[in-house]
Amino acid sequence: MSEKNEPQYNEDSIRSLDWKEHIRLRPGMYIGKLGDGASADDGIYVLLKEVMDNSIDEYAMGHGKNINISIEEGKVMVRDFGRGIPLGKVVDVVSKINTGAKYDSKAFQKSVGLNGVGTKAVNALSTYFKVQAFRDGETAWAEFERGEVTFKSGIEKSEEKNGTLIIFEPDKTVFKNYHYISQYIESMIWNYCYLNAGLTISYNRKKFISQNGLLDLLERKTDEETNRYPIIHLKGEDIELAMTHGNQYGEEYSSFVNGQNTTQGGTHLSAFKEAIVKTVRDHFGKDYAAEDVRASVIGAISIRVQEPVFESQTKTKLGSVTMSPEENAQTVRSFINDFVKEKLDNYLHMHTETKDALKKRIEQSERERKELAGVKKLANERAKKANLHNKKLRDCRFHLTDQKYENRLDTTLFITEGDSASGSITKARNPETQAVFSLRGKPLNCFGLSKKVVYENEEFNLLQHALDIEADMEGLRYNQVVIATDADVDGSHIRLLLLTFFLQFFPEIVREGHLFILQTPLFRVRNKKKTIYCYSDEERQNAIKELGGRPEITRFKGLGEISPGEFEEFIGKDIRLDPVILEKESTVSKILGYFMGKNTPERQKFIIENLKIEKDIIEDVVEATSDDLIEA
Repeated sequence: MSEKNEPQYNEDSIRSLDWKEHIRLRPGMYIGKLGDGASADDGIYVLLKEVMDNSIDEYAMGHGKNINISIEEGKVMVRDFGRGIPLGKVVDVVSKINTGAKYDSKAFQKSVGLNGVGTKAVNALSTYFKVQAFRDGETAWAEFERGEVTFKSGIEKSEEKNGTLIIFEPDKTVFKNYHYISQYIESMIWNYCYLNAGLTISYNRKKFISQNGLLDLLERKTDEETNRYPIIHLKGEDIELAMTHGNQYGEEYSSFVNGQNTTQGGTHLSAFKEAIVKTVRDHFGKDYAAEDVRASVIGAISIRVQEPVFESQTKTKLGSVTMSPEENAQTVRSFINDFVKEKLDNYLHMHTETKDALKKRIEQSERERKELAGVKKLANERAKKANLHNKKLRDCRFHLTDQKYENRLDTTLFITEGDSASGSITKARNPETQAVFSLRGKPLNCFGLSKKVVYENEEFNLLQHALDIEADMEGLRYNQVVIATDADVDGSHIRLLLLTFFLQFFPEIVREGHLFILQTPLFRVRNKKKTIYCYSDEERQNAIKELGGRPEITRFKGLGEISPGEFEEFIGKDIRLDPVILEKESTVSKILGYFMGKNTPERQKFIIENLKIEKDIIEDVVEATSDDLIEA
């Protein structure tokens, strides 16, 4: 580039943004990825969490036992019954950056929102935002639009109980086509309840309460029939943990700091895992492999610290921190290790049946690992010879340029079947962040099979290598794993077989919200002036009415029939994804038994009521599930 064409760098190039402008220009810095609500970590849930954190901190300080939440048509209301914001500061606390009571550790000893940013981000990213405080028979409130004050009241009399009311409506220009999924919100609420025993949260008039903390969490997450021993529940000052071993593949943990669900773990979770291994080794006097001790662990840990250090504003990963800000304070790692070493060791001494069951499970994992060792070596060699990245996987530049893990939030892997479908998606995708894995034919029905099949079956082996989950979930290369199959009987069959694969061998991918089903349009309705893509028969009927006359109607039966140009619309900014969600009350074994076990009338009824395809092929699907899906 010549000097004449170079952009000028001078005083005019320097801009100072106010807090509203910066949040709206760089929302990802404050609330993570935007998204439409299909993922539990999408920004609209972070907005709710930021408001909830303040209410929870009030309860933790001993003020207010109830919090009310309602969400209707995208508008969110949160009412707590804490002390209420001081009336003269109602505007400041939601519109002045680095303003809040949490800089005063005497008022908020071990809270989450220490940066004075949370509600300001909610305010700036909402088309409507209202804050109202109630204190000692008086009230004051203010209303905002995208962070700008539109109304400010004076101090008035009120008969309401003390507390704070926040109402907000996310900005649809920032959160495109957003929608709240109740399962994600209820999961968030349950976590708040587990960590604050006795707190009652009402969500759209449904009440949530926990009396036994993390014990309740694990009881809802696990099945008493498949747990190898009763849940171990240990509590101390500023620490609580619960754990058991199941029969599932992989490990599953929930971790919390000051009531914040640290979905990406951090120092405390690493310390918990290490402490379990060290304590078990010392207790039994055997140098068990760490992977054998932790195999099939289901655990949860919660700690409270002063001034926690998180690695981002969304507070999903705890950094290195001490238990209190004083010099020479005990580190989180040593604090957790000392607690687990003492309490878990004592527990095992006092509960011999649990001790024996724990040892038996570890030794079983040891045998299974050794049996797999030879098979894994051969499978890894086959994966290398298969030239994975050229033959099966069309990777994205994000991974090819070896960017940082933290940026993985934007990456997606589409799993599709057949050359025509994978070819269309490959041509239409964003090569920077979207990758495509092409299946060859229908995958094996792996229901009831051991993990050995993952290494012996070429398709499964190559898929786990593409995802980089052969060792553990920490290596997962894509934030979103999307099953993209045709909207017909064969497509439904392939989808179910892939779901079985993930649930059976890698349930963490589902539990941690990484697995999705791609919605693609069933119909294209168009005339000379307009084209409408329809995802259901109802949308097709509405499109016909909107266009009038006799529009051209095309039924897409396969992904390969959709041109790359059209596909760009379906996997771009307006992508529609259905998250695969495991209800807390459901266990993997029960789900797989229901869908993949011996055929039952209940399953046929479920298929008929839930398939989103034309009614004239439903009977074929029922027949397919009766005869084909259950061969194994």
